[in-house]
Amino acid sequence: MISLLRQRGDLESFIEARRLCAADTVAERLLGVDIMGMLRPFVDRTLPVLRYLAASEDDAMVLYSVLIAFGHLADPRSLPSVIDLAGHVDARVRYGAAYALQHVLGEPPDRAGLETLRKLAADTDADVAGWASLGVALRSGH
Repeated sequence: MISLLRQRGDLESFIEARRLCAADTVAERLLGVDIMGMLRPFVDRTLPVLRYLAASEDDAMVLYSVLIAFGHLADPRSLPSVIDLAGHVDARVRYGAAYALQHVLGEPPDRAGLETLRKLAADTDADVAGWASLGVALRSGH
């Protein structure tokens, strides 16, 4: 379903994804977020939905998917949401933040975002630290 809606990439796909993002079940919200992350032509419409979820969602896997979607969309307007989630208690969410940060820092890289990526490079979770370290190296040349 995700690939079909992505291939279509039309307003109807966005509307369906938005409906799914507001669903009661985690599975539907995950599907909606995953579709939104593939709808780059609609980034001006998807970002407000994803930023709302980043601020209001309780499920760690949905938050992780929101962060991956931010990374796929690569829009610096999502940076404040990514920075906010970088300190989440769940390592899966921090891993998503480490992934997203390198894609949403902007050019030149935002200082606060780069500092957040450096903090994640020292994370107690090895996967988070490893991904963040790669991001620091790619975005700062170190």
